[in-house]
Amino acid sequence: MKSVVGFTPIPDRITRLVEVAYNLWWTWHPEAQELFKRIDARLWEDVYHNPILFLREVRQSSLDRAANDPEFIRTYHDVLTAFDEYHVYDQTWFKQTYPDKLRKPIAYFSAEFGLHECLPIYSGGLGILSGDHTKEASDLGLPFIGVGFLYPQGYFRQTITPNGDQEAHYVKVRFAEVPARPAFTGDGKEVVVSVGLPARNNLPDRRVYAKVYHIQVGTVPLYLMDTDIHPNSPEDRELSARLYGGDEEMRIAQEMVLGIGGVRALRAMGIEPAVYHMNEGHSAFLVLERARELVQTGLSFAEAREIIRKTSVFTTHTPVPAGHDAFPFPMIDRYFPEAHDLLKVSREKFLNLARQDQSWGPTFSMTVLALKMSGKHNGVSKLHGGVSRRMWSWLWPNKKPEDVPISHVTNGIHTETWLAPELKALFDQYLGKNWVYRIDDEAMWDGVDFIPDDELWEVMHKLRLRLVDFVRLRTRQRLSRLGRPANELQATQGLLNPDILTIGFARRFATYKRATLIFHDTERLKRIVYGDGIRPVQFIFAGKAHPRDEPGKNFIREVYHRSHEAGLAGRLVFIEDYDMNVARHMVAGVDVWLNTPRRPMEASGTSGQKAGLNGSPNLSILDGWWAEGFNGKNGWAVGDVDAEYENEGDQNHADATSIYELLENEVVPAFYKRDNKGLPRQWLKIVKECIRTVAPQFSMTRMIKDYTTDLYVPSMEE
Repeated sequence: MKSVVGFTPIPDRITRLVEVAYNLWWTWHPEAQELFKRIDARLWEDVYHNPILFLREVRQSSLDRAANDPEFIRTYHDVLTAFDEYHVYDQTWFKQTYPDKLRKPIAYFSAEFGLHECLPIYSGGLGILSGDHTKEASDLGLPFIGVGFLYPQGYFRQTITPNGDQEAHYVKVRFAEVPARPAFTGDGKEVVVSVGLPARNNLPDRRVYAKVYHIQVGTVPLYLMDTDIHPNSPEDRELSARLYGGDEEMRIAQEMVLGIGGVRALRAMGIEPAVYHMNEGHSAFLVLERARELVQTGLSFAEAREIIRKTSVFTTHTPVPAGHDAFPFPMIDRYFPEAHDLLKVSREKFLNLARQDQSWGPTFSMTVLALKMSGKHNGVSKLHGGVSRRMWSWLWPNKKPEDVPISHVTNGIHTETWLAPELKALFDQYLGKNWVYRIDDEAMWDGVDFIPDDELWEVMHKLRLRLVDFVRLRTRQRLSRLGRPANELQATQGLLNPDILTIGFARRFATYKRATLIFHDTERLKRIVYGDGIRPVQFIFAGKAHPRDEPGKNFIREVYHRSHEAGLAGRLVFIEDYDMNVARHMVAGVDVWLNTPRRPMEASGTSGQKAGLNGSPNLSILDGWWAEGFNGKNGWAVGDVDAEYENEGDQNHADATSIYELLENEVVPAFYKRDNKGLPRQWLKIVKECIRTVAPQFSMTRMIKDYTTDLYVPSMEE
């Protein structure tokens, strides 16, 4: 027996379960997750797919039974063989392409990392992208290091009241129960860094300490900081407690710890990055810490700035002004009272590093700081690149907007994380076992056409059925929590229908995403849902609004009330507590992915890419990635990109009308037109075209190769 503190003693034959549990490689290898599920399926669900908590809670008898089950042992050894081969694989893309760059680490700073539902330290698209970025960096063999926060309370858990109100609940994450361990220096000491902050609420000037934790993601280390430690004051222990919580004072303190503390954490572990990648402006203070270090060595600020620019990459993620943090000059004076002296520049020059004039006065913009102090900048889709060039053109007054040096790398998704296992089995059969090494090879995906229609349709029905069962279970759990009577719980068995056209909408409920657009003409929508009793349609919604976003919460309330309205009830459902688990079920199980942002506010969006990978065509505004992805045969484009509207109401009317017409005239007829074998041949043609075009072009494999070739390696060679 192997005894690990806090774990149920593990039989010798299966002791490496601990090793697998502490490496998030298992999050994109379903066969590894299946090991834990086979030991105790109910417990695996009860701990919400968390292998560390599973090994703490599992019964000794269950482990003993597994250790003595020949079939389990065979599967265990197969998984461990794959695990070991992954970690010793010597022909990664990066090593083959850039063998001389293997010792030039890339430090990737992000405020959130969406790796798995058992680590609720992400809020939405930015975090999911960061998690996928980290996983693919591992797959491709990049010398990559992630830096961020390990929020003790994570992002909020969402419940919906009987009135449709969103309630936010924060649950303490016990680090001993998640796949995170303390990080250590070379001489075996725990890594703890500190950052100086000014007086607040009668507290004297103070130092805030952050303990660094290590999460292993395949071959990539991820270092996340936590300020909820002694000797910090109760107020400062809250700094990293919640993702995107608190006021402006907390936000600037968080971002100082992320940027400055993150650099100091790397130094404490003896890591000297060749490239620093700021994923959004939250971590931009790292450039000030790097400048301070370089000036201390005797360089002028101008010399230090040039070094920093050459080795820094910055990605901007949104055209929404609220997504760009900016702090008033007096606040910067309080938080950085000695910065200009340390950098050997005037106060005015220091503040002008990030100056952005607002209607209420000059501010210190994190995006401006990142743009000015980095040599490579990019948006996250072709359309967003153009929007960003116009948005920030004032920083380059001598250039035309089209010549502003902000490029684009269109976002992608980590294929193995988001692909349904049932579809992966089909791809293994018809694309070849090693297709996962050629994900960005567009020609390889032509093999999708060889998948027999009946086999593909059978898999898609299974995935839809699994989604419907999941929705019924989650709805039943919610009603039980609310104390509803047994007959209401029983009625959930008839909620939705696994045989009818299912449309999904799931994302952050920001107002520009227009979650309620589909209700513009409710009576027309009801006719579409009913479908003359012959061609019915059903909708599944999910998503969270920021706790302080009242308009977004109003959207959730409206969707919830519509789900109980006569003519929609039973065919329109809102699933509470949207997270990666809900997302995986939805992107794999719906038939159509609905996306309705107000163009051009959607910088990229990746949920539709996940749906497309799983054969769910998009019904979407031509915004973000879909403006590049739509080819006329792989989904549907909503609205007219060339139309001009006098007001938002006119635009909403036109876009909603477009959705209704597409559903009535194209989407619904294609889904329900069946041949004599009961197969929707026209629909399956669209599905295959969707997979064939979306899977390679919008993969994280393609994206990381673009970042590496266009941004990382040139920064290494400056």
